[in-house]
Amino acid sequence: MEFREVVRRRRMVRRYSGDPVDPAVVDRMLEHAQRAPTAGFTQGWAFLVLDKAEDVTRFWESTGADPETHNAWLDGMRTAPVVIVPLASKAAYLERYAQPDKGWTDRSEERWPVPYWYVDAGMAALLVLQTAVDEGLGACFFGIPGEHLASFRAAFGVPDDHAPVGAITVGHRVPDAGAAGSPARRERRTDVVHRGRW
Repeated sequence: MEFREVVRRRRMVRRYSGDPVDPAVVDRMLEHAQRAPTAGFTQGWAFLVLDKAEDVTRFWESTGADPETHNAWLDGMRTAPVVIVPLASKAAYLERYAQPDKGWTDRSEERWPVPYWYVDAGMAALLVLQTAVDEGLGACFFGIPGEHLASFRAAFGVPDDHAPVGAITVGHRVPDAGAAGSPARRERRTDVVHRGRW
């Protein structure tokens, strides 16, 4: 598929068929994610891959999705056979920039105009989403509720120095049967590019 077509077709998919995802495709998503730009080539990310039914179920339970709770969004999302959780390590960036070629030996967060550990993990997540489109799959990036981060960490043994930036469901797309997403209710903005000055 041409890159422009990948970009044009990328959207958040919230309902999946029961067909399994080829493990080789999941591996390609992760290979592409690891090609994302990263400040100082820190590569301070990690990816938790949940591709077994019991692990996917545990993900939903640990993030507050009560199996008795039903709504169009949750019922659709729970049909995904794969969940990928990109995580960012702030400590890796502070350590990397304290090395001789960078020289910020105090490891202060104040030197960072924005938290690039999250930026870089977000770029990696976008490559997962784009690879899904290129492979003919659907995917959706969404947040893990803050009140359930501790139970998510405990369920999967996530170390304290890694923070999930969200989660990505992946699967074979089926026609949407639930409520339309935000793009159906809002116009795409055309006033965001400023040339020369604001």
